[in-house]
Amino acid sequence: MKSYKAHILVVDDDNGIRDLVKKFLIENNYLVNTAANAEEAQKKIEIIKFDLVILDIMMPGKSGLEFLNENKNLIDTPIILLTAKGEAKERIHGLETGADDYLPKPFEAKELLLRINNILTKTQKVNLIRTIKFGNINIDLIKLLIIKNNKEFKINITEKKILEKMINEPGKVFSRLEIGRLINLEKERSIDVIVTRLRKKIEMNPKNPKYLQTIRGTGYVLWIE
Repeated sequence: MKSYKAHILVVDDDNGIRDLVKKFLIENNYLVNTAANAEEAQKKIEIIKFDLVILDIMMPGKSGLEFLNENKNLIDTPIILLTAKGEAKERIHGLETGADDYLPKPFEAKELLLRINNILTKTQKVNLIRTIKFGNINIDLIKLLIIKNNKEFKINITEKKILEKMINEPGKVFSRLEIGRLINLEKERSIDVIVTRLRKKIEMNPKNPKYLQTIRGTGYVLWIE
């Protein structure tokens, strides 16, 4: 039996792009499934665990971002967004929704391949802590929930990536650059906004944080009792 590097789902309503990407990935020893819209993709991810999804944003019916934002089946699946929208605000929106990378159309097939290889290398993780309790806080990264004083707060995939890294390295100070690389954002202001939003879900008093603290001039740290 032939051995494949990974199993990839390509979701795009453009038949030409979908077929070209599939052909190129197969030539590079990837196993590939395709879907023309979010509905087709939904059916496939419910029965197949993919190693990576390449997802178009602008599709008829449900958009790629809506599909990604609503789908818990993709919690641990790396996502590359393909879109004709190359503006910074669209890129930030996509990454905040939980995508791992963003490639505007038109793109070079070799660049897509490099991005796939980089992401798959980074996501080969083992024995990660996914649930943890400290103080009155319960964090469940599988269910994408923070439970604080018996009240539930949903977290998105971007917030999950940050928490997963911090929970598995408690007490380590993460610079904004490190966090930016983790979630593929460059603007420090955008990173600060995401961390501030996350802090409100964790802390009893977000203005005087006990757990998710700012280290002035350096970055952020998660102190777990």
